[in-house]
Amino acid sequence: MTGAGEFSGWRAIVTGGASGIGLATARRLSQLGAQVVAFDLVAPPEADGLGWQRCDVTDDATVRAAAAGALSTLGGLDVLVNNAGIGSRGTVEDNPDDEWHHVLDVNVVGMVRVSRALLPALRSSAHPAIVNTCSVAADVGIPQRALYGTSKGAVLALTKSMAVDHLAEGIRVNCVSPGTADTPWVGRLLDAADDPVAERAALVARQPHGRLVSADEVAAAICYLAGPGAGSTTGTELVVDGGLVALRPRPRSS
Repeated sequence: MTGAGEFSGWRAIVTGGASGIGLATARRLSQLGAQVVAFDLVAPPEADGLGWQRCDVTDDATVRAAAAGALSTLGGLDVLVNNAGIGSRGTVEDNPDDEWHHVLDVNVVGMVRVSRALLPALRSSAHPAIVNTCSVAADVGIPQRALYGTSKGAVLALTKSMAVDHLAEGIRVNCVSPGTADTPWVGRLLDAADDPVAERAALVARQPHGRLVSADEVAAAICYLAGPGAGSTTGTELVVDGGLVALRPRPRSS
């Protein structure tokens, strides 16, 4: 469990930190005492008092510039949350090559670029941790998510590879896999559907606990994995999905 002041004196960077799960995570880390810089294409809300570096994770030069700017502000780094990502709908027949390249570039290679730029700073921390945002799409087949699921399957494999590669350096690497979360990103997917109301109802219906996952619930899981209470946890996927992956409940009676 995380508590008030648990991250006091810690320094954190959250990619995709201006909205959705990233913003919820940046806010929670800040509330728990960390100094936080969000990496995003746009700034987080001013009321949250978060630091910000403009960052396009598909461009190595801007990633390294954002890293240098953040480290200058923070004076070091203890926690990296690789959360930036984009979605995609369709079967293998539906998405053109350019879309495959772009989604994989953001969701997978983007994590590589940011981690690569910030690993030297993490090595100087007394309690370094990386948490990657994955998805239950890495664990189960979800209709119309061939490209997205592929990218998140790669994130899960990347997490385990990073965990073993940096184990001897004391850098813990884990990932959180949300079920369908109630975020602006999901809202945009719904807006693009032929029938947004029916699509939302279908998303809710496939969640065994009967609702979408909240961004704050995912943020709490991320903060647990990043914090001192998870000091012996590395190479792990923490699923926050209302039972979607593991449970097969009986249909709800009407």
